[in-house]
Amino acid sequence: MAIYHLSVKSISRSAGRSVVAAAAYRAGQELTDERQGLTHDYTRKQGVEDAFIVAPDGADWAQDRNALWNAAEAAEKRKDAKTGREYELALPAELDAGARKELARDFAAELVERYGVVADVAIHEPGREGDNRNHHAHILTTTRTAGADGLGAKTRVLDVASTASGEIERLREVWARQVNQALERHQVEQRVDHRSFERQGNEQEPTRHMGVSATALERQAGRENPGREPVTDLGKQNAEIRERNRVLETARKAVEKAQELFSGLEKRARLAVGLARKIGQRMEREREAERQRKELARQAEIRREMQRQQDIRAAEEARKAAEMERQKRRAKEIEQPTFRRSRDRGPSIGF
Repeated sequence: MAIYHLSVKSISRSAGRSVVAAAAYRAGQELTDERQGLTHDYTRKQGVEDAFIVAPDGADWAQDRNALWNAAEAAEKRKDAKTGREYELALPAELDAGARKELARDFAAELVERYGVVADVAIHEPGREGDNRNHHAHILTTTRTAGADGLGAKTRVLDVASTASGEIERLREVWARQVNQALERHQVEQRVDHRSFERQGNEQEPTRHMGVSATALERQAGRENPGREPVTDLGKQNAEIRERNRVLETARKAVEKAQELFSGLEKRARLAVGLARKIGQRMEREREAERQRKELARQAEIRREMQRQQDIRAAEEARKAAEMERQKRRAKEIEQPTFRRSRDRGPSIGF
């Protein structure tokens, strides 16, 4: 999985260090420290994949590595002056060389824009001993702003205790965001987190810092007998920590897989419940429509029956009226014929 690492260190004269020598070593070049009159030749150093300088607009002179770092040395007068600042970054092994270079340049550009300094970037391959995923970059920056006329004011935000920790935390967050954006662009699933295991709620335990001596002993033992167990106490402790972390990581992935499976089942169950609810609602609507249809049919039948009854009553009344009219006419007919017979009989004729 992608590894997160960002550390910030100072190059200080109080520790007997020269920023010219540091730049020569990291870039794998030959540089001359004019203040000390010493030449530092690291042209035979292996593992330097690329080296380049990112400078503010107008500071074209800073592209000369020898001129840049001698100017940084010359700008400081104090015996304990900080002449440079180093940012060490772990570059994701999941990316190719071009993407790793672009990522390192992006962070260097962020430093240049944020502080107005010059950034000297050296990208290193993994060492022949140790983790072959350990692609990393060293970014040396000046401790002063840079412009067309040379170095200017000192940058203090990372030197003052009241601001340094918060500023470094923001830089760590920036680096994590840039790494994750690069992984996403290149369709790599893994992500990094700048927070400590404790802040992440992660049960994994960080390994112990080995130091120069213990690291050298472990590398020597590895060359003499590849694959052997660690020989130093710190090496053994770290091996135990890594094994515990491996077990924890395996368990965590198993839990995540189970949660993912449960989540999938839960999602399917929710979909099934939703589908059943929709089917039930549709069936209820259909039943309601059928009830309404039947009710309308019943009411129509009632109206038809009522109309039929009205028609029957009307017919009966009409029949009765006709019957009464007929009886009246008969009664008249009975009276009238008697009257006509007596009138039409005429005089009697005797024989």
